[in-house]
Amino acid sequence: MAAVMAGVMAGITPASAHVGGDVAQGFVGGFLHPLTGPDHVAAMVAVGLWGAVLGPPALWLLPVAFPLVMALGGVLGIVGVPMPRVEIGIAVSAIVLGLMVAFAVRAPLMVAVAIVAVFAIFHGYAHGAELPPGADAIAFSAGFVIATGLLHLAGIGLGAASGGPQGRPAVRLAGVAITLAGVIFLAAAL
Repeated sequence: MAAVMAGVMAGITPASAHVGGDVAQGFVGGFLHPLTGPDHVAAMVAVGLWGAVLGPPALWLLPVAFPLVMALGGVLGIVGVPMPRVEIGIAVSAIVLGLMVAFAVRAPLMVAVAIVAVFAIFHGYAHGAELPPGADAIAFSAGFVIATGLLHLAGIGLGAASGGPQGRPAVRLAGVAITLAGVIFLAAAL
């Protein structure tokens, strides 16, 4: 797990998914968008990891709530509703979600869902605002929602694979790595 997180951190560039234009249109463009930005990858994997830390029902509720609310944020971005400091919100999401994992924060379910939902708005907005001209908004949105779900599943899988007393430190270390990556994202966004 540490090797995976080191690989993610080694590839950190300021908001790589938010440079616009060069990603394919439609479903493929939407699918690739969250996968090409380490800021998205870190936060979305953290959602799955935190769900794994909390266990059921958060295990499935956090990864379901995030894409649902993210889709709303995507609509806001597509229609051009002004939202300042989106990149800062995304960077802070990696910091906060990483801290939740690193410290194994056992927040009440509704608090955990609220935290995830607030950050989902920022991620969705970024995806929607970068809809390529002429692209099918529905297909693009479906792509980024599905990719997000898969990243959540990766986090859940990492959490499950690291289950048990010996694996807990690895999950917490992943949270630390995500937090540190978030700090780098924040510095780049300021």
